[in-house]
Amino acid sequence: MSKKEENSLLFIWIVSVVATLGSLYFSEIRHYEPCKMCWIQRIFMYPIAIMTTIAFIQKNARIAVTTAVFAIIGGSVSLYHYGIQKLSFLAASAPSCGAVSCTGQYINWLGFITIPFLALTAFILIAGASFYLIKATKTAK
Repeated sequence: MSKKEENSLLFIWIVSVVATLGSLYFSEIRHYEPCKMCWIQRIFMYPIAIMTTIAFIQKNARIAVTTAVFAIIGGSVSLYHYGIQKLSFLAASAPSCGAVSCTGQYINWLGFITIPFLALTAFILIAGASFYLIKATKTAK
């Protein structure tokens, strides 16, 4: 594994761990109860942190395909969740999310940064690094 591949894997790990710790901070420290869509995003983020920990120890860049898939699915959920928070025509048709509304915004920094936006940013960074890693491992062969 080249140094660039190793750094890409480390980048994916750092982003996923920061996102995981951030979500735990909001729910466990700030006591923001996650809605159903937030839980779905967590279902796709948390395993990336675990998988890349193991892959980094093993120096296994092949995990990039899996992290890319998880990031694309999780990012799609984040994008939709952000859309129902910020776009009125989507908010009107938002699914019922149970005890906590998916349209609610615990944070709204600078008028556009919400928790789903933060998750979307992390998923985009992970997907980009994963695609780079996939390309780098194919050209190295």
